[in-house]
Amino acid sequence: MAAEKDIIVALELATTTIRAIAGQRMADGSMQVLAYAEENAANCIRKGVIDNIDKTTQAISRVLGQIGLQIGHTISRFYIGLSGQSLHSVPNCIKRSFTEKTQISNEMIDQLMDTNRGIVYTDSQILEVIPQEYNVGNRAVSDIVGMQVENLEANFLNIIARNSLTENIEKCIQTTDYEIAELLITHQTLGDTILSASEKRSGCALVDLGADTTSVSIYTNNILRKLIVLPIGSNNATIDLAKTLNITTEPEEAENLKVKYGRAWTENAETSKNNIISISHDRSTTEYQICSTIEARYEEIILNIWAQIMEYKDKLTSGIIVTGGGSQIKQFDEAFKNLTKSSKMVRIVKGLPADVTIAPNVIISDNGRINSILSLLLHGNQNCIIHEAKDPIAEEETTVQESTTESAQNIVEQEDLTEEREETNENNNSTKKKKSFWQILKDALEEDN
Repeated sequence: MAAEKDIIVALELATTTIRAIAGQRMADGSMQVLAYAEENAANCIRKGVIDNIDKTTQAISRVLGQIGLQIGHTISRFYIGLSGQSLHSVPNCIKRSFTEKTQISNEMIDQLMDTNRGIVYTDSQILEVIPQEYNVGNRAVSDIVGMQVENLEANFLNIIARNSLTENIEKCIQTTDYEIAELLITHQTLGDTILSASEKRSGCALVDLGADTTSVSIYTNNILRKLIVLPIGSNNATIDLAKTLNITTEPEEAENLKVKYGRAWTENAETSKNNIISISHDRSTTEYQICSTIEARYEEIILNIWAQIMEYKDKLTSGIIVTGGGSQIKQFDEAFKNLTKSSKMVRIVKGLPADVTIAPNVIISDNGRINSILSLLLHGNQNCIIHEAKDPIAEEETTVQESTTESAQNIVEQEDLTEEREETNENNNSTKKKKSFWQILKDALEEDN
């Protein structure tokens, strides 16, 4: 874990935005956000994947530069999340048979892991391996070390992605002054941040509904069972609305209309038809037309999500937990329940994670749109800034000044001490003189007597 004074920096390459954030671990273990910056990435990121290396490199340098200015330190490294539509999980089973009952050791488990990691996927690489249960006969065992078996099936969940996902990130960083502290799988860190231990254990689906992609992660018995990134998101509803209203040259207007009037589920169509909305070029539309256009696209998104969840639906006791900017649209939970005919609880994540606080001078959204980058920040454990070295000349001048001051102080103290000694000596001499006079007088009296 990072020391209390260390500053952690994280970067997220989202579909429409490149975000950077800096935070500091507090004494109570919470993370305080010290700085936040973002930049539009529509012209360099496509569906969570770097599309233009030069523009992405420039944008990364700018947002990290802003963070450095805000915290007053030079950034040396940062954590970055891996996402994008090529990211997904692939199950794999490795079987072993023994001539007689054999006790399983840690070394044998490591060999099985190495065999699994040796699998080659065309134009893709394994980013992470999630061990599942081991099958021994008809039993599923999570910890098999020490057991004696004749036949064994080791199950793994491999998280893979195209080689270009990490290669393009590395190309961007090579030409900058920064280095990567660690490549993290965003959807895993998000699950660790958003989901409770109880939800993972009892079974749940975590949905991150972004602008151009939607990820679905399935957990049961506290283990990640499935991960997939769908190439569809809330931005598709914005595009549909722009086409329907013939405002394709004004994408911001379509987005604003979606946010203000849009719903994923329309309950009162008559009222919506009577509500006239003014749009650009002295035209108008109805709230019903806006809602129905958006509702049609959200229906497609929800049904695609449900198709990924279906095989686990009976194991999801804790239901479906949804985060991301696209989930903030009105009536999303109602749309999900009505379209899937499911009684599963749908929880829309609102606000910031419980262990995150915001510094007073930082303005940051708390509507669930940045939970991904917050999860990356929370997983950081290395200091990401350069502690500025002191100027040697200034340091020498300070030393000389301190030495001069100390010498002057010593001189003053010596003078004070000398004066004090002289005063003491005078007093002693005066006392001696007085004693001599009385002694003489006493002697004279004694002689008279």
